Amino acid sequence: MTLPDAAPDILLAPWTTPFEAPPFDLIRPEQFVPAFAVAMRTHLAEVAAIADSPEPPDFANTIEALERSGRALGRVGAVFSNLVLSLGGPELEAVDREMSPLLAQHGMRVSLDAGLFARVDALHAGRAALGLETDQMRLLERMHRGHLRSGAGLAPAARARMSAISERLAMLHTQFGQNVLHDEKAWHLGVGAGDLAGLPDFVRDGARQAAADRGLDGHAITLSRSLIEPFLTYSDRRDLRRVAYEAWTRRGMHEGPHDNRVLIPEILALRAEQARLLGYPDFAAFRLADTMAGTPEAAEGLLREVWEPARRKAAAERDRLLAVARSEGHNGTLEAWDWRYYAERVRAADYAVDSAAIKPYFVLERIQQAAFDTAGRLFGLEFMPRPDVPVYHPDVHAYEVRDAAGHVGLFLADHYARGDKRSGAWMSSYRDQEAFDGAVAPIIVNNNNFVKSTPTLLSFDDARTLFHEFGHALHGLLSQVRYPLQSGTSVKRDFVEFPSQVFEHWMELPETLRTHALHHETAAPLPDAMIERLLAARGHNQGFGTVEFTASALIDLALHRHQDPAGIDIEAFERTFLEEIGMPPEIGLRHRPAHFQHLFAGGGYAAGYYSYMWSEVLDADGFDAFREAADPFDPLVAARLRTVLSAGDTEDPMRLYVGFRGRPPSLAALLEGRDLIAA
Repeated sequence: MTLPDAAPDILLAPWTTPFEAPPFDLIRPEQFVPAFAVAMRTHLAEVAAIADSPEPPDFANTIEALERSGRALGRVGAVFSNLVLSLGGPELEAVDREMSPLLAQHGMRVSLDAGLFARVDALHAGRAALGLETDQMRLLERMHRGHLRSGAGLAPAARARMSAISERLAMLHTQFGQNVLHDEKAWHLGVGAGDLAGLPDFVRDGARQAAADRGLDGHAITLSRSLIEPFLTYSDRRDLRRVAYEAWTRRGMHEGPHDNRVLIPEILALRAEQARLLGYPDFAAFRLADTMAGTPEAAEGLLREVWEPARRKAAAERDRLLAVARSEGHNGTLEAWDWRYYAERVRAADYAVDSAAIKPYFVLERIQQAAFDTAGRLFGLEFMPRPDVPVYHPDVHAYEVRDAAGHVGLFLADHYARGDKRSGAWMSSYRDQEAFDGAVAPIIVNNNNFVKSTPTLLSFDDARTLFHEFGHALHGLLSQVRYPLQSGTSVKRDFVEFPSQVFEHWMELPETLRTHALHHETAAPLPDAMIERLLAARGHNQGFGTVEFTASALIDLALHRHQDPAGIDIEAFERTFLEEIGMPPEIGLRHRPAHFQHLFAGGGYAAGYYSYMWSEVLDADGFDAFREAADPFDPLVAARLRTVLSAGDTEDPMRLYVGFRGRPPSLAALLEGRDLIAA
């Protein structure tokens, strides 16, 4: 492809919008390719000036110069990557397919530049004599390590191969994600008036809205998690639950042009080749060498430590589910499409908790305000609506974030599912905080996929998800670092989930629920008796949840340690692996490989899905600091937590955690929180 020589000004010129937010109303898909062309050329010129400089390398003319380079490319790339996920559509998807290999090629060209690496390497070798501050030393060390892990220290032929692998993987990752999205958009289950038995009003309303969004009459169940999970939980129609469950779990597994099963072996083989070129026995060893865990054995050890207690608890849960099923006339086996349905009946029978009766108290806007208020009490933040800030879709709401010192950043909330939007929930940024050449305030976005209705009611798990992603947002908003490479969530993968997971605890506080869980019709607060029962039921179904997650984390490590990945029959491998670990047949993987986007729609969580559990050790132990202070908003503990959130990657994460907690983390709080101690 020949890239145009000119690019529309809008993506590259200074933005005059409030807070210099992206002018979404002026941005069009066709502007990105020429904008990328200009930005990449500019970046290469900047890198060449550093690499070819006749001056001896020093921290300012090499490391800091690199931090200043590529700003235009970073800005265009941030807008594009976020819009691809949050807005989507055929035009952006086409640009993504076109640009992903070119951007990967560009990134490797910079990382593998021999002259540039020689300067970084020389500085690293003499770093002890440079008189660097703590954040500068870590920046140099992390930048040097990043170049080495990209292949900069390899022979020319190996460097070229690393570049080719990166380019091919970028294409495969994009194709994998688009294939999953295709299957999610292509499938729906039409349900007539006679098929709604058992479904509470909020599920019926969501199904009606989903049908309308697709131009259909009546009701439709789609593969959005926020719709299909409630359907599996409440539908009395076992036959329809099976149809929906099988469609959900077979995303990416349909023969033809959207079959992800044929992509996985190539992705795994290319990653394994990368690892071998860099001297590692497999990709898992390569990936985990740069994490808190350090080795695949350490990560798997944590997972195995919870696996057997989780299996035992799940077996007890299965027996209880079967007892209820038998009492209701079900005489067959318990299948995967039955578990959520009977688990809800057990919750009602054993804890007097009816999720459908609780949901009217969890109104989206009020739960979002609960997250805002929690951040205010902990960190002194205020969130003010800014309708004057341009947004990319009418569903998106913009807020200015302030504290006692003034402007902190912008927060964008994008909570609703849409046909072209990626499924799941995530946090991202349009601009990262830095203070290198002057203060730069962040622009942070939270994406969820709640079913839109009037009002939008959340489940307890939905509310927890909102708090989880908002915890990530706080990590980005509270960042106080000098250099862009160290900003916000730019930390080791198995530490990045700590801020998000620890923030979930505040959603479950009785005082949060009393204040913000208000009935959408009467504004009456969630009754104290219901709160007590709800919190007492937190251990309910934890065996299922832990097994479902841990099996996915274990298969991730196994796939990335496989010695012949190119020859994998992914379905046969999955069957054999689940038999070997003793996976309960009534429980499915949280993510089957063919739609496991954490692993294969990008490389961020490849051989790293375990990190949610690793971070849960930190978050469960970390929240105990507030319990020990006998105040969930204790100002001294909150100040120590803010230090962790503001530090980004300026220090080793374990050092940051010990500074917050006063000691290394303990597994005990996690086992207690998941009700696995007695299992």
